[in-house]
Amino acid sequence: MTLPIRRALISVSDKTGLIEFASALAALSIEIISTGGTAKSLHAAGISAIDVASVTGFPEIMDGRVKTLHPKIHGGLLAVRNNAAHDSAKQAHAIADIDLLVVNLYPFEETVANQADWNTAIENIDVGGPAMIRAAAKNHDRVTVIVSPEDYATVLSELKSHGGNTTDATRRLLAAKAFARTSAYDAAIAQWFSGELGDTTPDYFAIGGRRLQTLRYGENPHQTAALYNSPDQRKGVASAKQIQGKELSYNNINDTDAALDCLSEFRNEPDAACVIVKHANPCGVAIGHSLFEAYGKALACDPVSAFGGIVAFNRNLDEETAFEISKLFTEVVIAPGADEGARGIMAAKKNLRLLLLDEVPNSNAPAISVKSIIGGLLVQTRDGYSVDEMNLRIVTKREPSKSELKDLKFAFRIAKHVKSNAIIYAKNGATVGIGAGQMSRVDAARIAVRKSEDAAKAAGHAVSLVHGSVVASDAFFPFADGLLQAAEAGATAIIQPGGSIKDDDIVRAADDAGLAMIFTGIRHFRH
Repeated sequence: MTLPIRRALISVSDKTGLIEFASALAALSIEIISTGGTAKSLHAAGISAIDVASVTGFPEIMDGRVKTLHPKIHGGLLAVRNNAAHDSAKQAHAIADIDLLVVNLYPFEETVANQADWNTAIENIDVGGPAMIRAAAKNHDRVTVIVSPEDYATVLSELKSHGGNTTDATRRLLAAKAFARTSAYDAAIAQWFSGELGDTTPDYFAIGGRRLQTLRYGENPHQTAALYNSPDQRKGVASAKQIQGKELSYNNINDTDAALDCLSEFRNEPDAACVIVKHANPCGVAIGHSLFEAYGKALACDPVSAFGGIVAFNRNLDEETAFEISKLFTEVVIAPGADEGARGIMAAKKNLRLLLLDEVPNSNAPAISVKSIIGGLLVQTRDGYSVDEMNLRIVTKREPSKSELKDLKFAFRIAKHVKSNAIIYAKNGATVGIGAGQMSRVDAARIAVRKSEDAAKAAGHAVSLVHGSVVASDAFFPFADGLLQAAEAGATAIIQPGGSIKDDDIVRAADDAGLAMIFTGIRHFRH
């Protein structure tokens, strides 16, 4: 069924396309009601608009907090057409139908993103807007509702092709979008309140966001997927600018996020840092005096796994490093910037996605992690604990050397970003062996050694890169076997949380093997 639009109420904070849209409505002889700043913009453009106060017979009061919360507005939106009781109420109270509502909300999300103070944030919580949107969306069988300028063209096209009417299908789609918009808006407010009050597990948890793009498919071709933003204001892949390359896939985005999360550990690192990720796990991480050096050291850890991976940098990409990257198939390169030479080299790789960041994410910024389960959501605070904040305790007879301690801290930073069970071997500011996602910790230790041996053999080294390295474990060693595996491979020092009932046995085993060992007291499980 199609329904005519004769009367519209327009009240928008985002005035993109407003004048063109309102002009088109006026050309179709649609009467326009408007409020405050919107009415001023329309009048300035020579478009006739009736002020809401003239309709309600009541002025805007309380600094604009109360203007559309009135029966003559909500009655016009909610009235069921050709319903005798509703028609009688409209006639008795001089309420006229409103057929089209155009509202976008006070910019609360943008306001808090700009670190506004408490009072400013509160004043940017829209009340009348969501109330009208929900009223119009509820009555979508009779009212058309628009909450975004991107839908102006759709509605105008339908009005022109249907003689000034809109269809059921369009009104329902717009109503669904309207309810989703108010839901996401309220979620942003709820999350801001929780953050301001330090309430990480509120009685009701709200989550929402705006779709940034529809993806070709999800993890697999038979799954549908899309990318949304969220009230979390941390910069990352969702806010990065794509300079070139194919459209990002679901897996590209997920892996790039993992790379950035690990890279955030080196946000304030004075040296260049490089993180290479494959299937959401780091397969090489290193620091160096230059990006070229850091990339080379990171790649040496596991060049086989790096094929088709994600490469993230904490500095602007330069031409020399870009040329080296171009020798290997890479899905995504992400960095704070890229010089012209680097962009030119990347441009020759048409499928490679080059993304530029506003800034490297802050590893210590508070954030919420959400995971769906059957019938629910698991919500937790992000693991933002840094090894530099931990009370490190040397538990063996031998203390780590200065260089060992530096590498131990480096390795434990990486362990936080490797799927559990995780074992990380590191030497001279670079990973040299990574064992990830194993059911047994000793298996993780063995796999890391084997991969390191494979990399050494491919590079023509006579000795495994693990020899003379340090090792980090994301959780305690339940038995000495994993520790002894590391010692046999040539590791000289270990960092782990501690906390096992067999800690005394583990320490004795470390002493017998001549290892230095540190307990952090903090676990970094990642599932």
